[in-house]
Amino acid sequence: MGCTSEHPPNAAQTLRCRGSVTIIAEDGARFTLQDRDNNGDVDSVDLQSKALLVDAPKQRGKNRFEVKTPQAIAAVRGTKWAVDAQQTRTSVLVLRGQVAVRRPAAAGQVVLGPGQGVDVDEAGPLVVKRWPQARVTALLARLGQ
Repeated sequence: MGCTSEHPPNAAQTLRCRGSVTIIAEDGARFTLQDRDNNGDVDSVDLQSKALLVDAPKQRGKNRFEVKTPQAIAAVRGTKWAVDAQQTRTSVLVLRGQVAVRRPAAAGQVVLGPGQGVDVDEAGPLVVKRWPQARVTALLARLGQ
């Protein structure tokens, strides 16, 4: 789908895709690239486990780059953000720009700005929080940042 890959042993994998999209996947992350509009470009990722760091420019029209997990859908508004899919929870952290986060089958969403994150499980409200630096550093370290 128009991506090149760099994957040193025991390190994060970096995918550079057409449209200025960069995806950094934690070593061992399970994910599938998607092309929802069939134009040959990656515009969505289905993340089953571990973490991704995504840098995607603002998309034209209504198309927004999305990361889907079992618990959440994170849609970009032109930004850099991380998504960490665990067995029962997905965590989303925004580094730059804004990201809208919602559950797959539920109405309502939250919009995160730089330094903000949300933990999405199967129930309960979506609470936007400023993540402590230690948590940000730990997640980014898993992604080689």
